[in-house]
Amino acid sequence: MENAKILVVDDDREIATAIEKLLIIEGFGVVKAGNGLEALDELCSGGIHLIILDVMMPKLDGLSTTLKIREDKNIPIIILSAKSEDSDKILGLSMGADDYVTKPFNPQELVARVKSQLRRYMRLGYMGSSPHSSQISLGGLFLDKACKLLSVDGEAVKLTAKEYGIIELLMENAGIVFSAEKIYEAVWQEAAYSVENTVMVHIRRIREKIEINPKEPKYLKVVWGIGYKIEKL
Repeated sequence: MENAKILVVDDDREIATAIEKLLIIEGFGVVKAGNGLEALDELCSGGIHLIILDVMMPKLDGLSTTLKIREDKNIPIIILSAKSEDSDKILGLSMGADDYVTKPFNPQELVARVKSQLRRYMRLGYMGSSPHSSQISLGGLFLDKACKLLSVDGEAVKLTAKEYGIIELLMENAGIVFSAEKIYEAVWQEAAYSVENTVMVHIRRIREKIEINPKEPKYLKVVWGIGYKIEKL
């Protein structure tokens, strides 16, 4: 949980900075955004495990941002708002937020709520590699299927459509070996005939993009005479 990365979204820079310092002391990584549109961009860069989200913001407000996030992500969202009426809290929670904290807030209470949501998130397995999740994490690999984005150790990797299809297939089925024919049929969506070289070239290119040493791969392995797999780390 200490390695979790938290996205703080607030157009008030002083409040965002104060929350950032508070979370860093607790051992969390922090990314900041000034409005909902910036928050959605940060989510697509991958690796975010929880969002602290202000309601009143320019360009895209917190409640609209929550609805957008909930289209394909289960990531915990804590609403932060100056509105303290029960009706406001009910509205925020009904739109998909997991918790609601009113300003001014008690710093230790906010930290406790963050830790509580992260424990639930991890216990239910959303931070793992469920094939039904829109996000898959394996070691340093992080795949956001909604954004069609792969990152390695936090760095975005540019993939062609076919390379992305292969990495998504293998990450969704980590530890399972796929023959070149099965990979081709799944990704190219056509019958496989003499496709070993085609798939091998794509595998080599993917390795060059995700492995520190492509000749001694950590993630994308060849099972000689059978096929390819992503290690289940």
